[in-house]
Amino acid sequence: MARWEPGARERLVLAAVDLFTEQGYDTTTVTQIAERAGVTKSTFFRHFADKRDLLVAGQETLSRLLTEGIAEAPAGAGPLDAVGAGLVRASSAMGPLNRELGPRIKAAVAVSEELQQRDALKSVGLAAAMTAALITRGVPDPVAALAAEIGVLAFKRGFAQWSEGDRDDDHELAPYTLAALAELRAAGAALSQV
Repeated sequence: MARWEPGARERLVLAAVDLFTEQGYDTTTVTQIAERAGVTKSTFFRHFADKRDLLVAGQETLSRLLTEGIAEAPAGAGPLDAVGAGLVRASSAMGPLNRELGPRIKAAVAVSEELQQRDALKSVGLAAAMTAALITRGVPDPVAALAAEIGVLAFKRGFAQWSEGDRDDDHELAPYTLAALAELRAAGAALSQV
């Protein structure tokens, strides 16, 4: 078993997703994940507190990138434009591995109530981070909260379309999240006409 090979964190996530899909979340053990990834159990615990943490790996980074993008948006940007800047910033960190893992993680989450709850908490955390970043920009609380929720939904919709789409295209994630944001913005405008 290799101990100090680079990429242990990524290998652990891949191994976990494969095992969760193959045999279910509940029956998969940390030992199995570590063995599949070619690392020791102690290496697993250096990267993750438990197996639940595997599927929210990167949430802190994603929150940070979203909030940095919002903070760096031009001074005159409206709330949804600032959210769009956050989406672009966060999308820039997503690469081929994220695209490959998207459908596999979705399948693993779909069959586990515990993972569904964890995924919901991840969304709440992302919305809270974006809300705080918008409030810091001077956006009133209710508007900031609504814009943040729209941002989370745009990220999820854009990520799903990107990760489940044609693998032969080399498009990055940002156009997908921005298209989803535009679609949601139009849907919001249509609400006042109903």
